[in-house]
Amino acid sequence: MLAFTASSDCFSPRAYRPLSLTVVANRVPIRQTDDGWETSVGGLTTALLPVLEAQGGTWVGMGEEPDLPERQEFPADDPDFLVRRVPLSTEELDGYYYGMANQILWPLSHYLIQHLELKDEFIETYRHVNERFADAVLEETEGGEDEVIWIQDYHQMLSPGHIREERPDATIGHFWHIPWPAMEVFRILPWARELLRGMLGCDLIGFHVEEYVDNFIESAEVLLGAEIDGNVIRYEGHETRVEAHPIGIEVGRFKEMAHDPSVEQEAKKFRERLGTDHVVIGIDRLDYTKGIRSRMLAFEEFLEENPEYHGNVSFFQIATPSRTELESYQQIRREVDEVVGRINGRFARESWVPVNYRYRTYTQYELCTFYRAADAALITPLRDGMNVVTQEFVTATQDGVLILSELTGAAYLLPEALQVNPYDQGGLANAIKVALEMPTDEKKERLKGLKQTVETLDVHNWADKFLSALAK
Repeated sequence: MLAFTASSDCFSPRAYRPLSLTVVANRVPIRQTDDGWETSVGGLTTALLPVLEAQGGTWVGMGEEPDLPERQEFPADDPDFLVRRVPLSTEELDGYYYGMANQILWPLSHYLIQHLELKDEFIETYRHVNERFADAVLEETEGGEDEVIWIQDYHQMLSPGHIREERPDATIGHFWHIPWPAMEVFRILPWARELLRGMLGCDLIGFHVEEYVDNFIESAEVLLGAEIDGNVIRYEGHETRVEAHPIGIEVGRFKEMAHDPSVEQEAKKFRERLGTDHVVIGIDRLDYTKGIRSRMLAFEEFLEENPEYHGNVSFFQIATPSRTELESYQQIRREVDEVVGRINGRFARESWVPVNYRYRTYTQYELCTFYRAADAALITPLRDGMNVVTQEFVTATQDGVLILSELTGAAYLLPEALQVNPYDQGGLANAIKVALEMPTDEKKERLKGLKQTVETLDVHNWADKFLSALAK
C-alpha cells in the first residue's frame, strides 16, 4: 500500500502527496537564461514543482540541446529535485515530436483529420523515444512502494506499458491534456490498439471532462475487447481507472496580478490607444485548432450587419507563434494574415482600425492587462481539451463577457459563458453583439458563477486531487 504524507508547503493545506514523485513530460521545467537557470513558466510546472520542491523527486523530459547534462540537480546550490534529460537527435525530434505528436496525435485528437500525416517512420521513432523515456524512469527510480510515476500527455502513450513490464507493482498515473476523440475517430490510427495497450499500463488515467473519459473507455472496450466495470478497465490481468480531473490555473497569482494598480493603469492606457468604446480580445497560439480565421470571419460578418459599430469597436487578436517548422502552421498564418488585411481594407477609416492583430509572444503580466481592458473575450477553438486562457480571463476581468466555444472542455464546466458553435459563423457574429449589449446585472451574475467555478479548478487542487486518487 502506498504511504502518503501531508504537505506543509505554503500553498495552503493540501491533500496527501507521495513520498517520491517522478514526473514524465515532454519538456523539462527549467530553462537557461543569461543569469543562470530558472524554472519555466507554465501550468504544469506551476502545479507540480511545489510537490517536487517540498518532498523531492525527479522530472524526466527530452533534451533538445546536445551540450546540456543528462542529469542536473536544481537548484544547484541547494537541490530540491533532479532533472533527467533524454537527449534526442534531430531525426528523433522530427519523428517523435514534430511527426507523431504534432502531425498525427494532435490533429486526430482535435477531429481535424485533414491534417493527418500517417507515416510509418513517425510511429517507429515514437516507439523508440518512448522506450528511451521509460528506460530513464527505470534508471532513476528504485521500485519502492512509496514511489509514484506521473506521465503527462500524448507524447508518452507507450512508456507506461514499458515501465509496467519491468515494474509490475509500480504506481503509474497518466494525465491527457487534450481531447480524447470518439472511438470512431481514434480507430482511424493504424496503431490505435498498440497505443491503447501502452496507456493501459497505468493505474489511473485522467482527462479534463467526462466526455473524454467515456471516449477512452469505449475505445478500450471496442478495440481491445477490455472488460469494463464503471470507470474501471480490466485488461490482461491489470486494472486501470479512468477519471475526470479538470485542470485549472494558479488562481491566487492571477487575482493578485489583475488587481495590481499598474495593470489597471496599463489597461486604461490600452483602451485609450485603441480609441473605441468597445474592446473585444482573442488570445491564442497560432494553431489551426484555435479557430482564429473562423473568428475573424465572424467579426467581419458582425461589422457587415451592424454598421452602427463602425469606428466604435476594436478587435485585438494575439496569435502566439507555434510549431513554425510545420507547413500546416505556416499555411494558417498566411490565411489569417489575408483575412485581417481584407477586413481592415474594407472597414478601416481615419484613426479606426477594426482588427488589431499581433503575431508575437506576450508576458503573463501583459496578457493580464488585455484581460482587464476587454469588454468581451472571444475564445472559440474548433476543439480544445480545456483552454486555460478562459480561466485566466475569468479570473482577471471585472466586468467582461466570456464568449466560449461549446467544443472546449471548459464549456462543460462554465455554463454561465455565452456559448457558441465555432463553426456557426452567423451565430458567433450575433454572440458578439449580444455580449457588447448585455445588461450590467446579467454580466455580473454570469461572471459571479464563472469566478466561483474557476476558484475550485485551481491548478494546485488539480495536482493534489489527482495524486490522492492515484493513492487509492
